[in-house]
Amino acid sequence: MTTLIKQAYLLGADEGLTSAEGTADVLIEAGKVVAIAPTLPNSFTNRDLAELDLVIEAQGQYLGPGLIDLYSQSGEPGYETRETYKSIQQAAAAGGFTRVGLLPNTQPAVDSVSAIAAVLRANESGDRASQAKLMPWAAVTLGAAGEQLTELADLAAAGCLGFTDGQPLADTALLRRLLEYAQPLQKPIAIWPCDLNLSGSGVAREGVEALRLGLAGVSAIAETTALSTLLECVLEIATPVHIMRVSTARSVALIRRAKAEGLPISASVAWHHLIFDTADLKTYDPNLRHDPPLGTAADRQALIAGVAEGVIDAIAIDHSPYTYEEKTVAFDAAPPGAIGLALALPVLWQTFVASGQWSAMQLWQALSQRPAECLGLAPNRLAVGNVAELTLFDPSVEWQATTGEMRSQASNTPWLNQTIQGRVIKTWI
Repeated sequence: MTTLIKQAYLLGADEGLTSAEGTADVLIEAGKVVAIAPTLPNSFTNRDLAELDLVIEAQGQYLGPGLIDLYSQSGEPGYETRETYKSIQQAAAAGGFTRVGLLPNTQPAVDSVSAIAAVLRANESGDRASQAKLMPWAAVTLGAAGEQLTELADLAAAGCLGFTDGQPLADTALLRRLLEYAQPLQKPIAIWPCDLNLSGSGVAREGVEALRLGLAGVSAIAETTALSTLLECVLEIATPVHIMRVSTARSVALIRRAKAEGLPISASVAWHHLIFDTADLKTYDPNLRHDPPLGTAADRQALIAGVAEGVIDAIAIDHSPYTYEEKTVAFDAAPPGAIGLALALPVLWQTFVASGQWSAMQLWQALSQRPAECLGLAPNRLAVGNVAELTLFDPSVEWQATTGEMRSQASNTPWLNQTIQGRVIKTWI
C-alpha cells in the first residue's frame, strides 16, 4: 500500500526535511518511509497521484514516531471480562500507541516461558496493521507470597521485555538478589517503590484534602522510604533500574540527586498524576482511585516540572481496566486504576501543549522516544528508509469518549461520555 501524507507538522524528523513552518509531505510504501520533503511529489505526474492508495490531507496535524507505553494491564489471562489481548491492542492503536509493555500480574501471572509465549502469539493473530504490539514484562517473583525469584534467565531467553511484578517488592533482600542475578541478562528492571507497611489501607494522599473528605491517608514516606532503599541498592550493585509510578515531590528530588550522582536509573510517572491531584477527589469518583494515590497540588507540579526537565524520563499510561460492577462502588472500596490508552495523548496535549507549558516535541518524546530509551529499545525515528511506525494526530478534532470510540472493553475513566478535543487520525504499526 502506498500512502501520501501531505503537509503535516513533523515531530522527530531530521533537520532540513521540512518547510520553514515545520511541515512536510511524507510518502509511505510497503510499510516503509520512502520520501520526506517540504513538498511532494515534485516528480509525480497526475497519473501517479491517481494511483496512490491513500492521500491524507494533513494540514494542522502532527506526524511523529509511534507512541510507546511502558506498562499497562490486560485482563487476559484470568479476567477476560475486563480486557483481552485483542481489545488492549485495539485501544492502544486508537490512542496512537504502536507498542505496549504488558504487566505480568494476571491470573495466572506471566512467570513462565509458556506465559511469555502466549502473549507473543497475540501479536501474530488478527489484523496486525491495526493492533499495537504487546511486549510482555515477566514477573520477578513466584506465587502470591512473592518469596522466590522466577527463572530470570529462561524468561529473558523466551523474549520478555524485562522484569517487574507491577507490585511493590516487600523483601529488600529479595530486591538485592534480583539486582545481582538480573545484571548479566541486560533486561530492564522496573520497580514500584512503596512500603506496604506504611501505605496500609490508605486510599488518598495524606493531607488536608484527605482529612476533609474522610478518606484514609497514605503518607508520602510510603514511597520515599522505599525509593531511598532502592537507590542505595542501585548505588552498591550498579544494575540499571526503572522507577515506575513516581507520585511525590520528594521522590522527584531524590531521583534528581541520584541522577546527578550518576546512578543508572530512569523514572516514569503515570499520566493521571499529571492531570489530577487530591483536590479533584471531592467528587468521590471511583475512577480517580489510584495506587499510588493522586498526590497533592505540590506533588503534581513537581511531577510536571520533572517531566519538562527530564528528571522524570517518561510518561506511562498504566491502563488498568475493570468491569462496570467492579468500579461502581464507594471510592474506598473501588479497585485502583483507570483506562487511558485512547485518552492520554489528547488530554495531555490539551493540558500542556495547547496551554503553552510544553512544546509538542516535549510531550511526544515523553510518550515515544524516552520510553524506548527506558526499555533499552532503539528509538523509532521518522526518517527515509525506516519502518513506518508512526502516529498522525489532529489536535482540533472533537470526539465522544464512548466505550466504542475508546476501543477498550472497559469504561472505567472519569472522561467517559465526555467530549475530548484532539484525536489520533491514523496509527501505522
